[in-house]
Amino acid sequence: MNRLFIICALLFPIAFAQNAAAQSRRFGLGLVVGEPTGISAKLWTSDINAFDFGLGWSGGEERDEYVPGRYDGESRTHFHLDYVWHSFDAIRSSERFPIYYGFGAGINSGGGGDPTAALRGVFGISWLPRRTPIDLFLEISPSLPLIIAAGLDFQLSLGSRYFF
Repeated sequence: MNRLFIICALLFPIAFAQNAAAQSRRFGLGLVVGEPTGISAKLWTSDINAFDFGLGWSGGEERDEYVPGRYDGESRTHFHLDYVWHSFDAIRSSERFPIYYGFGAGINSGGGGDPTAALRGVFGISWLPRRTPIDLFLEISPSLPLIIAAGLDFQLSLGSRYFF
């Protein structure tokens, strides 16, 4: 993937940053690259909890390779919804680097295979600058597809969101 595109996608929210904290604004929208690549959204429900959404494109094999001829190798549409908790005390710093963790579900469809659903865990770290309404995050999400030949998959993503 083009490095310039990735850098621009992650820095996009910074271009619109104003002097306000991301957490004081409850809804954020941005871009994520990795698995999946697409749009990321976050809705804070309290000072430590949030819903985390993703819509994008995924490599999407998710065990379809176990059924010969079913998966055509094309990317698949991916959607996930997670509920996460943030620990702001895990990393001591003048900046805010909360560790977050949670659970949710995801759906992949397309690519010649049947739609698949999965249970997800999510573990990540965010940077929430004190004076700008953005966050930058890195997360890993183990997922367990809900089909007979299920096995544990891992998704890694890097993203940024602007909070309105």
